[in-house]
Amino acid sequence: MTAVDRTPAMDGILRPWQDPTLPVADRVDALLAEMTLEEKAGQLGSRWIGNDMQHEQVVEDDAAALNVAPMQDVFAASGTVPFEEAIRHGLGHITRVHGSAPVTAQEGAAEVIKLQRAVVERSRLGIPAIVHEECLTGFTAFGATVYPAAIAWGATFDPGLVERMAAAIGRDMRSVGVHQGLSPVLDVVRDYRWGRVEETMGEDPYLVSMLGAAYVRGLESAGIIATLKHFAGYSASRAARNHGPVPMGRRELMDMILPPFETAIALGGARSVMNSYSDVDGVPAGADPWLLTEVLRDDWGFTGTVVSDYWAVPFLATMHKVAADTDEAGALALAAGIDVELPDTLGFGRHLVERVRRGELPESLIDRAARRLLTQKVQLGLLDPDWTPEKSVAGAAAVDLDSPGNRALARELAERSVILLAAGSALPLLGEGRTPPRRVAVVGPCADDPRTFMGCYAFPNHVLPRHPGLGLGVEAPSLLDALRAELPDTELVHERGCDVQGDDRSGFAAAAEAARAADLCVVAVGDLAGLFGHGTSGEGCDADDLRLPGVQEELLAELAATGTPVVVVVVSGRPYALGPAHDAAAALVQAFMPGEEGGAAIAGVLSGRVQPTGKLPVQIPRGHGGQPGTYLQPPLGANSQGISNLDPTPLFPFGYGASYTTFEVGDLRINAAEVPTDGEFTATVRVRNTGGRAGEEVVQLYLHDVLAQVTRPVKQLTGFARVRLEPGEARDVRFRVHADRTAFTGRDLRRIVEPGDIEVLAGTSAADLPCQAIVRLTGPERAAGHDRRLVTPVEVLDQEGIDAGQS
Repeated sequence: MTAVDRTPAMDGILRPWQDPTLPVADRVDALLAEMTLEEKAGQLGSRWIGNDMQHEQVVEDDAAALNVAPMQDVFAASGTVPFEEAIRHGLGHITRVHGSAPVTAQEGAAEVIKLQRAVVERSRLGIPAIVHEECLTGFTAFGATVYPAAIAWGATFDPGLVERMAAAIGRDMRSVGVHQGLSPVLDVVRDYRWGRVEETMGEDPYLVSMLGAAYVRGLESAGIIATLKHFAGYSASRAARNHGPVPMGRRELMDMILPPFETAIALGGARSVMNSYSDVDGVPAGADPWLLTEVLRDDWGFTGTVVSDYWAVPFLATMHKVAADTDEAGALALAAGIDVELPDTLGFGRHLVERVRRGELPESLIDRAARRLLTQKVQLGLLDPDWTPEKSVAGAAAVDLDSPGNRALARELAERSVILLAAGSALPLLGEGRTPPRRVAVVGPCADDPRTFMGCYAFPNHVLPRHPGLGLGVEAPSLLDALRAELPDTELVHERGCDVQGDDRSGFAAAAEAARAADLCVVAVGDLAGLFGHGTSGEGCDADDLRLPGVQEELLAELAATGTPVVVVVVSGRPYALGPAHDAAAALVQAFMPGEEGGAAIAGVLSGRVQPTGKLPVQIPRGHGGQPGTYLQPPLGANSQGISNLDPTPLFPFGYGASYTTFEVGDLRINAAEVPTDGEFTATVRVRNTGGRAGEEVVQLYLHDVLAQVTRPVKQLTGFARVRLEPGEARDVRFRVHADRTAFTGRDLRRIVEPGDIEVLAGTSAADLPCQAIVRLTGPERAAGHDRRLVTPVEVLDQEGIDAGQS
């Protein structure tokens, strides 16, 4: 290292940008004034060290799986630049030190120290990098807790629990030197065939908004930058194909897709956004200044960073064909509003510098992006004079990434997410007046494989398949293991029956014989998550239709034919068409990838030890095709009463979930029949536990715009509250609904509140709404911008009308 290289980062002089007593903006201004063009551009790039070591072949395989052969050369080129060269002018991000290979927390922390020290010592200004990792089902690292997948968070309808989980994830990440987490996914489900349904929180924008904002608050409370993805439209691709084009108009995008992102910024405090791979109506998100600048920054006031999804910048050239080459793709992405390129610097870096030198790109665009990234580095303390690489991982020595506290949270989430679809005559297995079964056949591909409980971004499914022999890295009892513990006096006989995928039926006979010889058969069917076709759910694992994968539906038919009562447990990342299963089952349970504690949670629900409280964040279709991918349909999307021969009515509706007790919702009271278009009203209902056991009900409030200038959903969730009740107990639930909650995007693409009648509906699912009333909005049509009310506050009152908690 030369003397010039050591100035001014290491000469012992406190520079203005290192002075924590100065305002953040002043520190950033001082640093930018000191930086060369190359150094500013260096901050906009990233480096994935694993890419040019043990993961080089994996990246090439991913390119082939994505059928983007032109990217293979680009990927290969990304691994040829030595790390020392990549950091010569500084570096914005370091990519997935902990999440690329099975290293312990301590080994990963040591690598963070090594890489950060190199970034600081081998660049002139010595600016540390931001370290980012994935955290879609918990921290994606070896030995870290595997929480339920996001679709299971949706099933909890419990923002507080999701926030506690995210805070725990954030604390673990921060202890080992991580600054930014690439989560939550705020895509709203539009087609159940899409492989990444498991990563979403459901099909309703309000549910996703509330849970997403809660996750962001939890992660940010631990000092981790939350990254909202995928902005925007990714989940609505044509035919549900990963990376597919999105044939969506701007009105639908604004009303159904964007609200969760807006809410997570306004109410969650998210500091980063990741662009979607897809193009919407022909415009790729990564090159869309309307989306990334006009909406995100000018309308919503977002001040954080926009990071590219992995290789989304070169994809503008190689996949979307809107740029001639990676150089031009970088310029397009920067101008649109992407600030940092992940996971490696391909289109940014020297390409941008050369364009500025040639007068083809304003330097102000590089300054704009660098300012945003450097602001976050100041906020994270990376430029403070006492920062050291060792200090950044100070908690690594003692951290347990799968601590008892984490596991307790994972268990709570799993238990609250399991959905009882139909108890029938078989469930619960234990309880008052029931004789425990003497012999139970436990069958199915998901019965003795805990990997089926985990999403595609869980480390055991995401990385460990490339490292056979290491197991799962965490303790994760299978359903069979859990049932052995749950039913100690019952003889359990296990037969796999078939695999999740494939057409091998050779195990059918043994499975049927086991069922015939048992008092009861529990069959666990569903998904095994993977990547790019190496699974039935997950990124790049899209479905042709909504049949259970492989020959699992045939297995169910074979078991039903034995005459033994069959309890069907579906462990999946998407909703499958369960009409045939429902017709043959003595009971039906849905578990959306419940994580490492999923086995005990499912077993507890089956036995009755756990009172099921999960609610469907998506519909369960009856047939394999012909259903819309969401309950949020305008009138022509609902049952057309014979105009079409296809009936889209689901087998189980959005928001549905049964219990081992019963509830009644009634006595709707509206405080005003008319309110102005800038006013609010309250809707109060009484919920009563009419059964013999304590339980929780999720009271749901929906609105229906009776007459509007554009077609509106037949009904749309606008508020919900979890209410715990003892047998015979009743409570009032009061929703405070502002007129803003009726806002929609009108014909001229302005969001408005329109006068007219609003139907208010309350109950326990989108199809069970016994409480109905009309409220009239009066006065002029009113514009509703980013300052509108995004939440419907809810109060849960005891029988004397005293506030007993707020949801």
